[in-house]
Amino acid sequence: MMSLIRWTVSLLRGKTGICGCQTRVLQVRSGSAGPGGLSVATGGSGEGAGLILQSQSTDIYQNLALEDWIEANMDLQQHSVLLLWRNRPAVVIGRHQNPWTECNLCAMREAGIPLARRRSGGGTVFHDLGNLNLTFFTSKKAYNRRRNLQVVTDALRRLQPELDVQATDRFDIMLNRQYKISGSASRLSRTSSYHHCTLLHSADHSTLSAVLRPSCSHIHSNATPSIPASVTNLLDHAPSLKWEVLLDALGDQFNKEFGFGATATLVDPADESAFPGLSRMETVLRGWDWTFGKTPKFSVRTCLDLTDDRLLAQSSAHLHMDVKNGMIETCELDVPVDWLPQWLSGELSSMLVGGRFCPHETAAAAAALLRSHGGKLQSRFHNLCETVLSVMG
Repeated sequence: MMSLIRWTVSLLRGKTGICGCQTRVLQVRSGSAGPGGLSVATGGSGEGAGLILQSQSTDIYQNLALEDWIEANMDLQQHSVLLLWRNRPAVVIGRHQNPWTECNLCAMREAGIPLARRRSGGGTVFHDLGNLNLTFFTSKKAYNRRRNLQVVTDALRRLQPELDVQATDRFDIMLNRQYKISGSASRLSRTSSYHHCTLLHSADHSTLSAVLRPSCSHIHSNATPSIPASVTNLLDHAPSLKWEVLLDALGDQFNKEFGFGATATLVDPADESAFPGLSRMETVLRGWDWTFGKTPKFSVRTCLDLTDDRLLAQSSAHLHMDVKNGMIETCELDVPVDWLPQWLSGELSSMLVGGRFCPHETAAAAAALLRSHGGKLQSRFHNLCETVLSVMG
């Protein structure tokens, strides 16, 4: 299988001398290559060669890195690639989005659901094993999102003629003109492009609803916001639609639309011998600096409710932060002096500046600060620290 994939990579890098003007089908067969082995086929109308890959990984970072690897290493001037992939539960934000306004980070931590930032634009999506992702790779010149979505809608109509599925001007796919079943995003480089879309087959709707809500509602930012929409699963409207049948239909329609004759090949992005350098791409995508540090600059302005359970007293404070690259640039805490001495709230503000806008790191620093301040004000200072932490999600 791995020798087959390495041959595929060599082919798509242009090392075999194959050009788009050829009309013959080049095939390499392997019993371990999945159904039908590998078929790299040229289109009959100048489309170039086509390839269908299906990732065996269900790790969001590996699959996003696989997208990056294909774009960076395959010859997309002469070849078009359809990548089919799905993930264990994960939330994926767009390149220019703010995670604190897009998803419930606290609920995600409790459920063990990771957050990933992709390199394309667009809005936030929830992935699980009931959601299929399709990525269409091609040259920048051949980039055509509407035609790609037609592959999906035509395949669905062929499988389930009673379904009313339509692509919108926003490049979503709607079911019965009411429910969103697919969203799109894309990335264009100097010469190549890719367009990926989701397809909700049987996703966990309750988890989707729980995690796709803001962590902090007091953020002011120019980050790209997601547009809320009512979603549904295909399986809710077509209970007989099997996963394997859907995959086959999408591959067949891809071939039909672009004049290819490719069969799906299983690939494992964790195999460094097949995809050299992919693990480094994956490491970047897993990192805090990419996931949170690439957030467009934002500010936090909010009122904090303060309590002193020991004395059954209440008060309020005002918090103003500026955050750039995920790091707190400025922090102002306006706390009534009859609640806490100004020097004490000022010490907390100074401690926050220069640190990550991150509850874990801030909690550790606040704990050290708390240990150095005992006495009767400690409970109020502790409450202030906890309230500030809650703003970070």
